Amino acid sequence: MRQFFISIFEKPKTMVSFEAVIQQFNRQGEKTGWTYIEIPADVAQQINPGVRVGYRIKGKLDSHLLNGSSLLPMGGGTFILPINAAIRKSIKKRLGEMVLVQMEVDHSEVKLSTDLLACLEDAPDAYAYFQTLSKSHKNYFSKWVEDAKTDATKAKRIEQAVAGCEMRMEYGEMIRYFRDINKKLLG
Repeated sequence: MRQFFISIFEKPKTMVSFEAVIQQFNRQGEKTGWTYIEIPADVAQQINPGVRVGYRIKGKLDSHLLNGSSLLPMGGGTFILPINAAIRKSIKKRLGEMVLVQMEVDHSEVKLSTDLLACLEDAPDAYAYFQTLSKSHKNYFSKWVEDAKTDATKAKRIEQAVAGCEMRMEYGEMIRYFRDINKKLLG
């Protein structure tokens, strides 16, 4: 006779499927202009019951694989999934169109960028500040660096991340700071 065991350390996997409309924020603070899909509270409860803070997911938007993506809480149990231009291009969908969503919680461990960490270690104040950040903020910096498509872009992002940490900025603050500097230089 076979026996089946479930480890109490394993997280249950619940793949949830639903349809969503691609939306965009008109005015929403730092999220102004973002394209996203909304994950209603009842659906979010099926994906990750009882959780109201951001978390990583994996799955699909239509046929596009999602890995290392995060849901962001919007209040009342509702979340959003930001959809960048690369994803929109991949699924060939625009604002107002429906997408088939399949997602579940991603419990895999995130490895921080070794290049970013090496450069931070050369800047002790920046490294000390980076170590005080929450795991999710460390992941934001790391993912942003590793998502660079060229070595030049990666080097520039590492330089900005180190400078941002030296100025004791969280990820979003650092992004806005350098975006504003670029606007002033180009404008």
